[in-house]
Amino acid sequence: MSISIHTATIVPEGDGVTVKRLMPLAGLRNYDPFVLWDHFDISGGGFPDHPHRGFEAITYLFDGGMNHSDNLGNHGAIHGGGAQRFTAGRGLVHSEFPDGHAHGIQLWINLPRRLKSIDPDYQQLQEREIPENCSDGVTVRTIVGTGSPLELHTEVEYLDIQLQPGSTYRHNIASAFRGFVYAVAGKFTANGVMSENGQALFIESEQLIELKSEQGARLMWCFGNPHHEPINQHGPFVD
Repeated sequence: MSISIHTATIVPEGDGVTVKRLMPLAGLRNYDPFVLWDHFDISGGGFPDHPHRGFEAITYLFDGGMNHSDNLGNHGAIHGGGAQRFTAGRGLVHSEFPDGHAHGIQLWINLPRRLKSIDPDYQQLQEREIPENCSDGVTVRTIVGTGSPLELHTEVEYLDIQLQPGSTYRHNIASAFRGFVYAVAGKFTANGVMSENGQALFIESEQLIELKSEQGARLMWCFGNPHHEPINQHGPFVD
């Protein structure tokens, strides 16, 4: 069993915004295929026009709203329970601003070298389009994975898991996948290892994970198939 713990750090970002950043940080530059993880809860400020290339990004909202625009002509908004994905590919310029308030996660996923120069693309899902299953005190929303229409160029399973007090959730990890479980709120254990709000348990070489929470917790399950290629990040570019 390989489980290690990392804690998000508050850092400035964008225009007058701070985020809880899990990666990239000095102690955790990336976790193939994942490049960046920012947990934000913002009112005002935002992320004015800036360029990207070489990866895909998902913005997922717990509550509030987020407006998006880019140089491809895409203009949209998501609200609590919704998600938007852009594939930067060879390059795009975009901006994101909260609609009053926005609480969520932005995740970057590396593109394999053979796809670094593909055309940029954008996809938006509202809350009703994301599959949800509720059973035995556990609610699971599938942002990326079986049943979700959100499409990536990397095999990823990305779940929003809400555990009611005293509940247990068991889930298999796909062969060759590695990833982490991040606590948005509350405390939990993964195969007996404890973590809490703002922390993540990084997991590999495991086939089954048992998540438990005595007081209740909201977790993000983020696992993917690594590309086994160097990740060269230079600010907004991943070459």
